[in-house]
Amino acid sequence: MRLKLLTVAAAIVLIALSPAAQQRLGPTITVSAGKFDRHNTVATFTLPATRATECLILMGHDVTIPLQVGPRREATFVLPQLKAGTSRHYFLGVGDCNPRRTKPVVEARRDGAVVRVMASSKPVLTYQAQPGEFPRPDIKPIFKRGGYIHPVYTPEGRAITDDYPIDHPHHHGIWWAWTKTEYDGRQPDFWNVGDGTGRIDFASLDATWSGQVHGGLTANTRFTDVTGGRSDVVLKDTWDVRVYGALGNVLVFDIVSTQNLAGSKPLVLPEYRYGGLGVRGHVQWNGKGDKTVFLTSEGKTRADGNGTTARWTHMGGVLDGRAAGIAILDHPSNFRSPQPTRLNPDNPFFNYSPSVAGDWKIEPGKPYVSRYRFITYEGLPDRARIDRMWNDYANPPVVTVKGR
Repeated sequence: MRLKLLTVAAAIVLIALSPAAQQRLGPTITVSAGKFDRHNTVATFTLPATRATECLILMGHDVTIPLQVGPRREATFVLPQLKAGTSRHYFLGVGDCNPRRTKPVVEARRDGAVVRVMASSKPVLTYQAQPGEFPRPDIKPIFKRGGYIHPVYTPEGRAITDDYPIDHPHHHGIWWAWTKTEYDGRQPDFWNVGDGTGRIDFASLDATWSGQVHGGLTANTRFTDVTGGRSDVVLKDTWDVRVYGALGNVLVFDIVSTQNLAGSKPLVLPEYRYGGLGVRGHVQWNGKGDKTVFLTSEGKTRADGNGTTARWTHMGGVLDGRAAGIAILDHPSNFRSPQPTRLNPDNPFFNYSPSVAGDWKIEPGKPYVSRYRFITYEGLPDRARIDRMWNDYANPPVVTVKGR
């Protein structure tokens, strides 16, 4: 009888401990909303160096929140709700590490020359690493390139971007290129590659990852000056692409671009009307007028917004009979933020371009870092929601850690 009781007691202990969520660690995590209401908000903090980084969670009175830790101990989670001016306390805990029970919410999978990123088994985006096949036989070889994102999807799985469009075969979903430049007395154009003075090459795919909070990739491209038959690498661009899960009825991802000069001379960027981060919308939005709907944080549209500055910009239109859109959020740490916009009058093309505001340059030994957040959604743009999400991005909740 005693043995039976001991066996039952042992089983109870195992049941209590087997969900690792029952295992509480020392630190207390306090999250302060600040002056904004929070709803499905991405938040980060630095994990104490003495703590493990696998299978961690935040434990509240009535909720358990997944916590994901990056290589530099940056801990990320999604805060469900928190009213402005209030705080909430959590305990750091250990979650279930069994991979059969804890499939990643966000998965990044390499598939030949591309990386496909899914959130809750739904497609979010595809990163084109090595150049793929042309979609049409009439495209000249000079336009072939990799190192960009396409397609980008809406929450219902509808592709919202275009690649190698017939009017601008140098446009590619979400990509980066500088247009008017000066380097060592030459003027390579990395945007209009058909001119044959500059090109951008995919260099490497350094990492992919999956997780309960985010998944993504780190990749590199090279800006190459090909004026006069030369082939000189001018700029090295590293992208960190991070896709989030559990953010409601929208899809959200971030791109952080870090650009470093390859040589000892600056890259001068004279004033010009476009160049930088570009986004090309779906082919069904091609054409003038209201085929493409632009809306900025300042209430500007296609009619009056080109060249104006904006904290965020919506681009969308009707896709197979129903509206859909993408919002691009400019982080306040970016150079010349809020940055000037290019709202193309003829096709579904958007560009954040600091060169619109005047001459500038990227200097040796000074990385040029840019941060943007992207949100895709069904229907028309909800200005209040995009404003709230921009505030979350620009002014995230404050997280403090007490104890060890």
